[in-house]
Amino acid sequence: MNEHTTRTNPLRRYVRPGMLPTIFCAGCGGGTVLNCFCRAVDELGLDPQLMAMVTGIGCSSWIPSPYFLADTLHTTHGRAIAFATGVRVMSPPQRKVVVIAGDGDASGIGGNHLIHAARRNVDLTVFMVNNSIYGMTGGQVAPTTPPDVTTSTTPYGNIEPPFDVSSLVAAAGATYVARWTTYHVFDLVKAMKAALTHVGFSFVEIVSQCTTSYGKAVGKRTAAEFLADYKERSVRLSAAQKMSAEELEGRLVVGTLKHVPDAPEFCSRLQAMTDRVSGEGER
Repeated sequence: MNEHTTRTNPLRRYVRPGMLPTIFCAGCGGGTVLNCFCRAVDELGLDPQLMAMVTGIGCSSWIPSPYFLADTLHTTHGRAIAFATGVRVMSPPQRKVVVIAGDGDASGIGGNHLIHAARRNVDLTVFMVNNSIYGMTGGQVAPTTPPDVTTSTTPYGNIEPPFDVSSLVAAAGATYVARWTTYHVFDLVKAMKAALTHVGFSFVEIVSQCTTSYGKAVGKRTAAEFLADYKERSVRLSAAQKMSAEELEGRLVVGTLKHVPDAPEFCSRLQAMTDRVSGEGER
């Protein structure tokens, strides 16, 4: 064998042994998100042994469980952020608690947990993989499904307006919010690194392709079709701020949408209160 046939991808050490290739559908964006996340962890020099990965139920939940090689809590549908809050409160400050979940899991079933964790500014890093549908469980309509899309639960078209989840989380109190797509891989890695190093509630929405369930609904069956669409429709925040609402109709605004460094964080305030109450009890 020559050098090229024996070389091992340096990111492979972040994936559990025997878990490659993945079982994501052909063209799914889950593999891209896993790759970007591993690269962000590697470039930051983070120790996976000092990380706790939390997820719920869905296609993107396979990214942390079982693929990423770290302590993992695979929870019930919609409860990932609630469980992650408990892990964060009871963990030492150096442990990084990361949630990777789908749009249905995080903003549909788990919507209340999402906005209240953002309101409290809990030191969590949440990556929401948004494929605009409940992809794993039959292709049902999700809070992010665009209008008029036909799904298994909207056979005559979706009549509900979709959530702008990033704007919702920013308004709720998150102190770092960004949105990118699986087309913008280099920007996504940078955003993941920023989110992982931010102290407070950080949230990155990753618009990602589902070539099976959502692709069937909108007539796109390959990753190339989705990525071309993301490239065409995306507009960076700096440009979007100069555009009218009509011009932004149907566009994806990408970039860092909110960043508030050094904001009071929930666990720090909780510890300060505990210390104060304990001190009062000793007197």
